[in-house]
Amino acid sequence: MQVRTWCGLALFSTCLQFGVGYPALAPAADVTGFRGSDRSGTAAASNLPATWDAESNIVWKQALPGPGTSSPIVVGTRIYLTCYSGYAESIDDPGDMARLMRHVVCLDRKSGRVLWTKDFKAKMPESEYQPGNNSRHGYASSTPVSDGRHLYCFFGISGVSCLDLEGNVVWTADVGSGTHGWGSGTSPLLYEDLVIVNASVESDALVALDKSSGKTVWRKAGISRCWSSPILVDVAGKQEVVLNAPHKIIGLDPRSGEDLWHCEGIPDGYVCPTMIARGDVVYAIGGRKNTAIAVRAGGQGDVSESHVLWTTGKGSNVSSPVYLDGRLYWFHESRGMAYCLDAKSGEVLYEERLDPRPGLIYASVTAADGKLYAPSQENGTYVLAAAPAFKQLAVNVIGDDTSRTNASIAVSENQLLLRTDKAIYCIGR
Repeated sequence: MQVRTWCGLALFSTCLQFGVGYPALAPAADVTGFRGSDRSGTAAASNLPATWDAESNIVWKQALPGPGTSSPIVVGTRIYLTCYSGYAESIDDPGDMARLMRHVVCLDRKSGRVLWTKDFKAKMPESEYQPGNNSRHGYASSTPVSDGRHLYCFFGISGVSCLDLEGNVVWTADVGSGTHGWGSGTSPLLYEDLVIVNASVESDALVALDKSSGKTVWRKAGISRCWSSPILVDVAGKQEVVLNAPHKIIGLDPRSGEDLWHCEGIPDGYVCPTMIARGDVVYAIGGRKNTAIAVRAGGQGDVSESHVLWTTGKGSNVSSPVYLDGRLYWFHESRGMAYCLDAKSGEVLYEERLDPRPGLIYASVTAADGKLYAPSQENGTYVLAAAPAFKQLAVNVIGDDTSRTNASIAVSENQLLLRTDKAIYCIGR
């Protein structure tokens, strides 16, 4: 592994400053993990653009050393994200697996200039790259998480690595050696002095590591065929780890991994979408039959009869939902449909088709400034009004970048951070 500096072109503009309150250790503008510092997919922002293209509302653009589907995070004055190279960059000519390299990239938040990259040679054998679902995930799908002092990055069978903010490796921990054709892509979660990782692909387990050493603190076995990331839920002054797993939703004690409660969940043999929480209620979607479920956390044992608030036959098999102003929103991964449900009752407020058809949407929706932002893989980013009536505002394509877009958008300082397989863009007025 090595650290190297790497620079590219950047377009400069004045950044608007906007403070957002987040937990201790995170300065006001930080976005410290997957779907934001609270994993909600929402952000406080103003004056965000609804439209952009290669010539307008692009504050800066920075080429990346390789593709990836992880989202960017923001810590202080820097952006961090992951990429891969050397293998599987092309469907037609994937190359030699032995050359697979992963990269952690650090950029200046204001200009987009690359400050450093850290290279990680992949442990072998990795999952073989083939057309289809394999070509949609790549090998850098897990979004890093930060406590403001360190980065925690998950690379499947290559393990979990803790880096300081200058790219120096503090420790690396092995969480299993299993691989799957659909890849590995769950994002780590921080709780007090623990890093919690869904290593379902690697070891059929949810694993908690000590932040300072990487040593395993607890392991919850029996997590099979699960690509969703764990979340924290506040319940009566305490927190629970909740996971959207096949056929069941589970609540655990984050300190010990002890089972607290479970209920009937998504009726399918695998699950991808990550849950969201509002107060002590958690919302899950998923499955090929498409299901959405609302559950009140904080129970004991099987709470299927007592704590499930509603279930409906609408959902998405890949992308995750967002909660805003008493409503749930999401985009179907392949049908080109946008959904809005009443979060209290599960009533469908709208189910409308996007125009033009987006193709695949694997990225999760981001809600900010009264708008919903959902990148499609090949056909641009769809922008809707965050309202109970369907209103499509725009479809934005960056014409000179035809690479795949598969990562959720991050919001920082009244600007959008969008990464493709080719570059990262800061979008703003």
